[in-house]
Amino acid sequence: MRFEFATAARIIFGPGSVAELGPLARVIGRRAFVVTGRDKIRHAGVINDLEGAGLGCTLFGVPGEPTVDLVREGTNLFRASGCELLIAIGGGSAIDGGKAIAALAANPGDVLDYLEVIGKGQPLSNTPFPMIAVPTTAGTGAEVTRNAVLGSPVQRVKASLRSPMMLPRIAIVDPQLTVGLSPAVTASTGLDALTQLIEPYVCLKANPVTDAFCLDGLRAVKRSLVTAYENGMDAAARAGMSYASLLGGLALANAGLGVVHGFAAPIGGMFNAPHGAVCAAILPYGMAANIRALRTREPEGGALDRYREIARILTDDRDAMPEDGEAWVSQLVQRLRIPSLSSYGIGPQHVPDIVAKAASASSMKANPVTLSDDELKWILESAI
Repeated sequence: MRFEFATAARIIFGPGSVAELGPLARVIGRRAFVVTGRDKIRHAGVINDLEGAGLGCTLFGVPGEPTVDLVREGTNLFRASGCELLIAIGGGSAIDGGKAIAALAANPGDVLDYLEVIGKGQPLSNTPFPMIAVPTTAGTGAEVTRNAVLGSPVQRVKASLRSPMMLPRIAIVDPQLTVGLSPAVTASTGLDALTQLIEPYVCLKANPVTDAFCLDGLRAVKRSLVTAYENGMDAAARAGMSYASLLGGLALANAGLGVVHGFAAPIGGMFNAPHGAVCAAILPYGMAANIRALRTREPEGGALDRYREIARILTDDRDAMPEDGEAWVSQLVQRLRIPSLSSYGIGPQHVPDIVAKAASASSMKANPVTLSDDELKWILESAI
């Protein structure tokens, strides 16, 4: 057995923990580059607290999923600002954008020198500027991952900027920051978290450390997601989903993903479709295809037993079979009113191109069984 585990240098979890942000940042530097999401006003109180702690702040907004051009803009602004650290407050898009800017501002050249797939994929030569990540959604776990996913509208693709050095210096996970999220955002981000607990657990790169995170995270989703969706003010449910999201990030960063994220990458590059909503729409069909393929081609393999354990946790039935877990997830997706992929303009005419791109996606390499093009086509057509 051989595996490694790496994460943020420090993780602080708990209601009200965002109050520690200013004093912690002030130890690192006097001027902070603050990356926020679309709604800067929502974080005005946090920014006031930073300034009250004696930090000068330069603000930069990431209004949607970060693109190559947006990160270039942010990198140039950071370099001109004289900032000593970066603070990212927001969902996965803001945190990914922040990680990329912190890395590129400390390294020479252009983002395409370091980006995978459409760039040169060079390793970072210099340590990124210190970064503090503060998630305000419960889904991506980006506060503890070592990559940033960037879109390129020209090539209609998403690619990762990736390095162990990109792990944040500090991750502050305060569930109170997720109170007030709409039911739709709660649903899509929550199902993203669920996907990122299922896929690392069944993937080819699973290890005992990530297994423990995945199983505990699944229990948290089981008891928290529906309540958070139906009553967004429920503090216990919000804390449960923030915890599940954190565990999913820890797991995926140190194990792998699978077919759902294999599809999500090309779809996110080709269409204006939120990552979490795409994962949610595909998840039950990805599970179903994997379970069928495992039963047919690897019935004695360990992955089928792992799907059985997922089903036991989600259904509270010790005799549950893998298919029962898939049925539970399918019912959850319907209960949370997740739209089909067709709502983002994806139709049958796009299936061959998306399937071809998904088959070669990096996330697909860790899927527990190799799926045929026909199986991939079935997944995508079912989600449309």
